[in-house]
Amino acid sequence: MGSVKRQILGTLAALLLATSASAEVVDQSPAGFEIRHVATLNASQAKVRAAILDVANWWNSNHTWSGDAKNLSIDFQTGCFCERLKDGYVRHMTVVYADKGALRLLGGLGPLQSTGATGHLVFLFEAAGPDKTQLTVTYDVGGYAKGGLAEVWARPVDGVLGEQVGRLRKLIEVGKAD
Repeated sequence: MGSVKRQILGTLAALLLATSASAEVVDQSPAGFEIRHVATLNASQAKVRAAILDVANWWNSNHTWSGDAKNLSIDFQTGCFCERLKDGYVRHMTVVYADKGALRLLGGLGPLQSTGATGHLVFLFEAAGPDKTQLTVTYDVGGYAKGGLAEVWARPVDGVLGEQVGRLRKLIEVGKAD
């Protein structure tokens, strides 16, 4: 099965399985959409930030081009949220901002790379009490995609992103994403 087909089938499967604390497609039009997921985590901001940067330990392998999340990395030196492939690599997104309370990336995730769309993925991690952090993840996507971005892509992307946020939460609070 081809990589794009596997990505699309994985996206559709995630729609059936995805769970998150608070998730929604905030806004949508034929030209784009905004997704937001919010979760209060039982961990410090520093722990949440470290976990986010260790993407290989929480991203689902079903939503990778290589089939193995261990090939994913976020590298501040190159600004790359990348994935190693057998004979190459994928630059999923580019880090455009990072500090102790936020990580911002630019690019199209997964099959969105095969469209004229791009997005801005933001992880905000704000203190919400002693050893508690409110994590807000937003993904604003705009551009061209046959059939319209909102109609074809908003819900599947929301499902996949919600699944990843749920896995991140589980990694932070339980110690394992699976």
